[in-house]
Amino acid sequence: MGSNKHQQDKVLQTLKRLEQAYPDAHCALLHNSTWQLLVATILSAQCTDVRVNQVTPALFARYPGPAEMAKAERVELEELIRSTGFFRNKARNLLLCAQQVSGPHGGEVPRTMVELVALPGVGRKTANVLLGNAFDIPGMVVDTHVGRVARRLGWAQSRQPDVVEKELCALLPAESWTQTAHILIFHGRQCCRAQTAWCSRCPVLEMCPQIGVGRQK
Repeated sequence: MGSNKHQQDKVLQTLKRLEQAYPDAHCALLHNSTWQLLVATILSAQCTDVRVNQVTPALFARYPGPAEMAKAERVELEELIRSTGFFRNKARNLLLCAQQVSGPHGGEVPRTMVELVALPGVGRKTANVLLGNAFDIPGMVVDTHVGRVARRLGWAQSRQPDVVEKELCALLPAESWTQTAHILIFHGRQCCRAQTAWCSRCPVLEMCPQIGVGRQK
């Protein structure tokens, strides 16, 4: 019990330092509604937020809500999102998702994990983005950045996102989950990069065991 408490204290100290380093950490996907956030998050799979933000203005101008997108021509939708990659699968999922949200869900994006992951193209990561950023319900988003940083810090061991989510949720208070994910994503993009970690400018270097870190500068 004592060792667990000690580990949690160390994690919270490290997190506090990271919070100070990234005070503006936030969801980088541009959106004006819960539906738009859902669409943007689906598009962000295997794609950068920067690219998604370049695509969504025209997409949302053409299809402002789920009712409009549910009636979209699939070929036209594919062209609008082509540059995000895997555009055929994404277009199919967006159409089916729009049909479910505008139909059975009455035009409202559902607000529970069970209902969200039942939507086409929505896994736990996307569902947690919605829970935390649209509904203010604690959700621990685990993308490649979060997983990598968590493993290097010794906060998680698994390479499976669902398992990493459980590991992090066991370490951190629920009210911190959403913002912790934003902070770890910012840190992963700006400093703790995949190929070459920028350890020389890391704000938590003396707290980090650097597990699995290869090249660094």
